[in-house]
Amino acid sequence: MESCVYVDHAATTPVHPTVARAMAPFLSDRFGNPSSLYRLGREAQAAVDRARDDVAAVLACRPGEVVFTSGGTESINMALKGVAFAQQLAGVGNRIVSTVVEHHAVLHTLEFLERFGFDIVRVGVDAQGRVDPDAVAAAVDAETVLVNVMLANNEVGAVQPIAEVAEALQRRAETIGRKPPLHADAVQAPGQLPLDVNALGVDLLSISAHKFRGPKGVGALFLRRGAPFLAQQSGGGQERARRAGTENPGGIVGMAVALEIADQQRDAHVRHVRSLRDHFFARVLDEIPGAVRNGPTDDRLANNANVGFAGVDGQLLLEALDAAGIAASSGSACTASSWEPSHVLLAMGADQDAAAGSLRCSFGLENSRDDVNLIVERLREIVPTLRQSHPLTPSVSAPAQ
Repeated sequence: MESCVYVDHAATTPVHPTVARAMAPFLSDRFGNPSSLYRLGREAQAAVDRARDDVAAVLACRPGEVVFTSGGTESINMALKGVAFAQQLAGVGNRIVSTVVEHHAVLHTLEFLERFGFDIVRVGVDAQGRVDPDAVAAAVDAETVLVNVMLANNEVGAVQPIAEVAEALQRRAETIGRKPPLHADAVQAPGQLPLDVNALGVDLLSISAHKFRGPKGVGALFLRRGAPFLAQQSGGGQERARRAGTENPGGIVGMAVALEIADQQRDAHVRHVRSLRDHFFARVLDEIPGAVRNGPTDDRLANNANVGFAGVDGQLLLEALDAAGIAASSGSACTASSWEPSHVLLAMGADQDAAAGSLRCSFGLENSRDDVNLIVERLREIVPTLRQSHPLTPSVSAPAQ
């Protein structure tokens, strides 16, 4: 395999060697179904139970409040649909309050819920991509069944003031008589931000293992005891009847180990990737004319560097970087195959051309300052060339959304 400078850790991460070793037995001789009563099944169930305890310890919640899923998208779908439909059946109301900068797993789920009569209120953000907690609370009325605010943005790295949102909702409850459940998409947060659900003030929180050096295909949903919830998957009684389907012991064990490592090494990891991010920003903004920082200076994920290059087609930029052995992104990997300006950057006030020319580098533990210097040197060659040979015009900009 040819060498590659990989700076797209917001999209996915390599599995940690310790995680792979912990998973291996459950992919071979310890292959039992956790629902089976014989020894192989009991061993698998015991491993799942230990993993649940370990995940709960990082989230500072009860083990019974951890629901294992197939990943962040399922966790988010379960959270939003499960609470919304439970509240609708109870006659509470039909309003959901969210923000305009959420991941597509949230945006598309909310669009789905609109088809079932839910009124979706999408709160805007400032030029740094951050939401005003008081604006979120002001959008809440007596018929609001759920509030959703992501903890950290996957494109520009903006960290949202979730604890302040929770406090604002508590104050709002004094007026409307009740506090709606609060869900946070925390998929980008493990290994970079604390995940104590009580300090955050959330009732539901979603994570995905492959974002923090765990395996793909497994995630978790924190579901606070007593929160309204209607199971979205029917079948057996797994996960305390909240998520039917045979558990994935190997994946679950791998996620628990990865989450423990991410939490224990968080401070060192943050110091490392922040130094790379800051070095990247310093060089790019100083050495490439027309380069701008996208997103906040502070209150930002330590590994996230998003820059815009005026007059550059982002898709061609990524192709040129790939040809140079550099794997980066324009934003959310989930929409990379359909080229359109970032909805996050547009919501922050960027024009379409600026949004179409964005580049996201998200650094990881294996990256070095040499990697950053190489990327900058390649950008110094590629950006002027693209501006001259393929100037950005309205014909290559995607239509407004």
